[in-house]
Amino acid sequence: MEIIKNYLETMFAELPNTPEVRNAKTELLQMMEDKYNELISSGMAENAAVGTIISEFGNLDELAETLGLSKTVEETRTKTAESPRRLITLDEVKGYLANRSQKVLLKAVGIMFCIISPAPVLLYLKNETIGITLMFLCIALGVGLIVFSGFMDHQWKFIKKELCRIDMNTASYVKDRKRSFQPVRALCVALGVSLCVICWVPNILIGESDIGIPGTALMFLMIGIGVLLIVYGNSVEAGFDRILNANDKTTVSGKYAEDEQDLKFKSRTAETVVSLYWPTVTCIYLIVSFLTFAWHLTWIIFVVAGVVHKAVVVACTEE
Repeated sequence: MEIIKNYLETMFAELPNTPEVRNAKTELLQMMEDKYNELISSGMAENAAVGTIISEFGNLDELAETLGLSKTVEETRTKTAESPRRLITLDEVKGYLANRSQKVLLKAVGIMFCIISPAPVLLYLKNETIGITLMFLCIALGVGLIVFSGFMDHQWKFIKKELCRIDMNTASYVKDRKRSFQPVRALCVALGVSLCVICWVPNILIGESDIGIPGTALMFLMIGIGVLLIVYGNSVEAGFDRILNANDKTTVSGKYAEDEQDLKFKSRTAETVVSLYWPTVTCIYLIVSFLTFAWHLTWIIFVVAGVVHKAVVVACTEE
């Protein structure tokens, strides 16, 4: 039955996502399911039943008049001919995602080296030559990695520059990958934000010594690592979104980017509130903990936040 559903999705993929088209699609699916169950009940093998249904129902051109979609199908055919979309295959998507993961890691590391470049100067105040030399080496290495990463996705430029589309199976694969990566992204962003928030602590605790200012140098290092984690987590997720949003949003295939597990927010502001909730809670926890040093008590913040989170989600999402 899954094959039939995929076949139906392919038939309707380029049609506009209107109530008329959705109703016709639902009606046709019900007809196919009834016929499938009838054939299976008569003793026909599953593969044979699927083949019979596909052969019997034919293509959308043959069914357009019966479904009342003749005009819609004709308009879609004209639009597709004028603005064809390149199909991104599943193998191409796998290659793109693997390449992007490597690219954004190199880019994030390059940004980190640029951020931490002042650290050697602070560590080698007694020997400015070494400090300045190491600083320029960090900058050179950082810029080099950023520039190199820009050339890594040359073969995938068409995804950004051309009109593209994906099929339902490819969309399902990308959504599975995205769901699997979400905990990693959440951890990267949480740790990254936390490091940036508490980066001032070493400067206060360590301060200046005879050899330099290690506290401030460590502050730059923490900021660099924090930015690396944030850039990596968000950039990898952006790659998933780019593929999922390849289809024309006005068509049936445009809904492939949606996920049944995704929350339907009341507004853009509500979505922003929910997305920033846990990073904000983490920042509050760290700030309160470092100010009070009551680590044995401040963990309660997460318990309270967990209870409040449910209320916030309910208030910000549609039923």
